[in-house]
Amino acid sequence: MNRALSIHHVAPQTVEVAESPLPPLARDDILIRTRYSAISAGTESLIYRGRFPQDLEQDSTIASLRGAFDYPFAYGYSLVGEVLEVGAQVDPAWRGRQVFAFHPHRNYAVVPLRDVIAIPAPIEPSAALFLPNMESAVNFVMDAAPVIGERVMIFGLGVVGLLTTALLAAHPLDTLIAADPVRDRRERAIQFGAARAIDPTDAAELSSLERDLGAREPGGLDLAIELSGSPQALNQALRLTGFSGRIVVGSWYGRGQQALELGTHFHRRRIRLTSSQVSTLDPRLAGRWTKERRIDVAWDAIGRLAPQQLITHRFPIAACQNAFELASDPASGALQIVFDYS
Repeated sequence: MNRALSIHHVAPQTVEVAESPLPPLARDDILIRTRYSAISAGTESLIYRGRFPQDLEQDSTIASLRGAFDYPFAYGYSLVGEVLEVGAQVDPAWRGRQVFAFHPHRNYAVVPLRDVIAIPAPIEPSAALFLPNMESAVNFVMDAAPVIGERVMIFGLGVVGLLTTALLAAHPLDTLIAADPVRDRRERAIQFGAARAIDPTDAAELSSLERDLGAREPGGLDLAIELSGSPQALNQALRLTGFSGRIVVGSWYGRGQQALELGTHFHRRRIRLTSSQVSTLDPRLAGRWTKERRIDVAWDAIGRLAPQQLITHRFPIAACQNAFELASDPASGALQIVFDYS
């Protein structure tokens, strides 16, 4: 095997499959035959639509994503496959192992061993695709630091929002509320442990929730986590959060802009806004936590929650344009879209 197929973004809303030679294995490299790769409905949809900051590096923490967003470019960070060959310094026992890599969509990939993660034996390969999503969900909960008896709300019920809902449902909260315009996602949130799920585009439903929260003393949410990718949801979180409450923002808005309503509740209620991003650890935790420890927690959650149930569509790599069009359409109802290389 000396050539590989990979997906490239060649223009806004246009992706193509390109063939290129595989590089020779360095001494510490492995060759992966891909089984599956997953589209991130949030980040990759923004990138597909061309709504990324032009001066931003793709991801400085991932070796395969250190380039700029200059067309054409490859992107993606969830790939699962089997190790076919190993470099001279790699233990031959790695051959045949199932591994995860933060790597763009590609049917064969040469990757340094240090950049792959062995999939624990009980975890199915399709479940392992959700490692980045679950690690993000774990990170959001760690940054949110929920307190027993709190009133908590999740805005945005894509894959990461649903997994965050499931993790929070294990905490002894007063209530856990979820919000998303898509009915199927709201129903899934209830299945994952939310006590209530609302349509945030329904003004009457939003006002009813605000009245219910305000009728309690002290009123409002203690904690909101914004994962919808919509700045408007952040305004809704500001509206519903109570005095000295906190809002954790896990969304990447790209170049999306909207005026934030900071002149009313935010100012008088002393609301705290926190940015949460999985590439780093909260400095308050870094003395005891490492990325490896957080990934171990994510694997444990994957084993318990079986997130492969969230896969709604599978495509061959040749149908990449159709796959990205579906992923970027909010009305499609798609949750997790996967490329199947079998």
